[in-house]
Amino acid sequence: MNPMIKTIEDLSLNAWPSHQIQIYDGWLLRFSYFYTHRTNSVEQIGLSAIPIDEKISYCEDVYRKWGTPAVFKISPLVAPDFDRLLARKGYMTQHTTNVMTHCFKDVPHQEDGITVDTSAFIPSTWIDALFALKGTTNVMHRLVVPSMYRAIPKETICASIHDGSRIVATGLGILDRDFIGVYAIHVHPDYRRKHYASAICRTILAGGYRKGAKHAYLQVVEDNESAIRLYESLGFSYLYKYWFRLKYFY
Repeated sequence: MNPMIKTIEDLSLNAWPSHQIQIYDGWLLRFSYFYTHRTNSVEQIGLSAIPIDEKISYCEDVYRKWGTPAVFKISPLVAPDFDRLLARKGYMTQHTTNVMTHCFKDVPHQEDGITVDTSAFIPSTWIDALFALKGTTNVMHRLVVPSMYRAIPKETICASIHDGSRIVATGLGILDRDFIGVYAIHVHPDYRRKHYASAICRTILAGGYRKGAKHAYLQVVEDNESAIRLYESLGFSYLYKYWFRLKYFY
């Protein structure tokens, strides 16, 4: 097993807190009103003593009471037999995601002619803009997600591009150990093909480099070919993939 995978899985947990977390026999049960799969799923972080079928049933009961599907994250750190067991139990696969990494050799250069604003904290206006860019209208999401962003325990680089007073592109860098994680890259459809995503990514990478980061990582859904091409052009390369096993309760 590549030790980098374990490191990035740990960094990802730090980077994106859930609204609620339970620890259960070496598993983390994460709950965030199903805002994202990552923050609303079971992650295996330690050894287990309880029989596996009993543990799955327990998790299903918890998520059923929370009113969301039961979701398990499947990464290379999870035994393949567990994924096959969930498949036999009727769990479907969703959101297969590529994790990409980049090793800094020099300072990432900036995108010419594009002004990217940055902040060391995450302002409410940025979160509101992110909701608008993602089309987030769920009342509970709009209520609890701001507290999730503010609960990030690591130093952040909050980036945005404005058209007048309006934020039309966002990005978030999260520093942890000697890594900078790249998150929340979104551009309004009317402003795409203007190199805004590239400019935001380069700004985050350069900021992370100046703060001592030696590596960068990001996560991108595997069928998002245009984003993958962008990240490859910035020097990122594929490291591993993960996916989610999900089961609805009717």
